[in-house]
Amino acid sequence: MRLDDQSESRNVEDRRGGIGRGGAGLGVGTLVIALAASYFFGIDPAVILGLASGPGGPSPAGSSAQRPPANDSAARFVSKVLGSTETAWQTIFQEAGQRYREPKLVLFTGATPTACGSGQSAMGPFYCPSDQKVYIDLAFFRDLKDRFHAPGEFAQAYVIAHEVGHHVQNLLGISDKVHAAQRRSGKQAAANALSVRLELQADCFAGVWGHSANNMQRILEPGEIEQALAAASAIGDDRLQRQTQGQIVPESFTHGTSTQRVRWFKRGMDSGDVRQCDTFSAASL
Repeated sequence: MRLDDQSESRNVEDRRGGIGRGGAGLGVGTLVIALAASYFFGIDPAVILGLASGPGGPSPAGSSAQRPPANDSAARFVSKVLGSTETAWQTIFQEAGQRYREPKLVLFTGATPTACGSGQSAMGPFYCPSDQKVYIDLAFFRDLKDRFHAPGEFAQAYVIAHEVGHHVQNLLGISDKVHAAQRRSGKQAAANALSVRLELQADCFAGVWGHSANNMQRILEPGEIEQALAAASAIGDDRLQRQTQGQIVPESFTHGTSTQRVRWFKRGMDSGDVRQCDTFSAASL
């Protein structure tokens, strides 16, 4: 990715090596199983974190959160991608007559407190709507390359942009409406189906960011779009279930199939139009 001209976001908190390291024993090696388990037992990774660790509050003031060191290339990459999402969504919101509130992005190792409970690296990257923060253990990017066979910078950027997409849904009130509808449904399968549409919309929003960022700054090298498509495909529910349990249970899907995730990311990437991301009105996903 061409990010030399992209300024770094100032909304990155670095908690690595500080608070919350007690959960490191879970290990990133359990990531695939933990992700699949989160799909089965919860609609939102943040909810699962809360159930797993009990009620949590925001990180205490004066915790060890700080800016990443200037010589940390991985952290600088994340900061630049986050900065790119800020530029893109600020423009999109402004054109719609709205104001974009930037999320924070927290780098952590092992575990960290969040307003949604204890964040665990084994859950993979996630967004907590209660504190409007994205949480990432950078070891996930190694797993994205080695376990999921989805290497490349744009694949990593897609992961960040997807979680920022959940922040956009939170700002627009979409998440609250979906969670209310899930509670009213009274059935797990119906709640799961709504979660799939929420996740696919976040994929589409990630594509909208990619389209906008590339139009504004030409950030993409040849072949990099395929990196994001490979990442979207690698973390589809059907593929993860086949890997972890040897069979596919469609009614337990909460994120969408590999084909669906690729389709909706590509839809956002091709159009750059948030109006094309209405997964809730789509007759077919």
